[in-house]
Amino acid sequence: MEDRASAVRSGEELDAAAVHAWLRTLVPGLGDGSPEVTQYAGGASNWTYRLQYPAHDLILRRPPAGTRARSAHDMGREFTVQQRLGPVYPYVPRMVGLCADESVIGAEFYVMERIAGLIPRRRMPDGVRLDAEQTRRLCLSVIDRLIELHAIDPAMAGLESLGRGPGYARRQVAGWSDRYEKARTPNVPRFRRVRDWLRANAPDDVASCVIHNDWRFDNVVLAADDPTRVIGVLDWEMATVGDPLMDLGGALAYWVQADDNALMRTTRRQPTDLPGMLRREEVVEYYLGRTGLKPENWAFYEVFGLFRLAVIAQQIYFRYWHRQTRNPAFRNFWILVNYFDWRCRGIIRRSGRP
Repeated sequence: MEDRASAVRSGEELDAAAVHAWLRTLVPGLGDGSPEVTQYAGGASNWTYRLQYPAHDLILRRPPAGTRARSAHDMGREFTVQQRLGPVYPYVPRMVGLCADESVIGAEFYVMERIAGLIPRRRMPDGVRLDAEQTRRLCLSVIDRLIELHAIDPAMAGLESLGRGPGYARRQVAGWSDRYEKARTPNVPRFRRVRDWLRANAPDDVASCVIHNDWRFDNVVLAADDPTRVIGVLDWEMATVGDPLMDLGGALAYWVQADDNALMRTTRRQPTDLPGMLRREEVVEYYLGRTGLKPENWAFYEVFGLFRLAVIAQQIYFRYWHRQTRNPAFRNFWILVNYFDWRCRGIIRRSGRP
């Protein structure tokens, strides 16, 4: 079953007539009627709507209402990254247009063509049953698309301006450490040992390329007639130019295996526990074998990926702690943050590096 949108959430309604009037200037033959508007689940980051016309199937992305930090919801940047990647990376949705005029719907937004297909989330889509061999093909397809992305020269894609030069890993350690300090609550650790170790062991960049920065199974689209084949990659808001192994380390923080302990399994949001999926160490071996990259200390990337995930969880919990949200799903995130600190320190011990 293809990934479907549902009814628009209360308080997040879209002015379909205003969007239609703007779209008519960009899409020939759109017609006179407004689109059928539905909304995709989630929305913690940017709100995502489906606009269905008789002859066009489109997606609209906009920031949440009341957004103040434009850098965290930069529609122009997200649009431009995908528009420039399109000619060199065929898995990016085709961009239709960017609207910087906030008077249209009250916020900047952009529209792109919808890629019709299946999106694997915590479980595979309804009706999709893969055996171990097919699951392995799917797994390798997802990794191969990441490898292809990392092979893109930022200059050839017109995205070299996203980079800030050498030292990407060091900047990321400093930036995420600062975010953690600002979000820390009394019931979580300081992560002092982990942060000190990351600073002391931050490597030079192994390469500089376009990285996705949020690579997960639920950000890929699979062919409906062959769920082992990736036909699209979504959610480019965090994409930048940086070290590819940092992208891989971040992706593997979400890679939960069937034999992980109970706490780690509670974080699973993709079907990486299915028979046939590569284990984390196998993913690293496959990726390094295909790219020829040779990290001096893989443990750094593994620890950083988990630390970054801990910061993301803590930022969400910080909102719950301060009653900015009462979503009960966030109540025990502080336990996960403590667990990630323990897990990071275990990897550090096993690495043998001071």
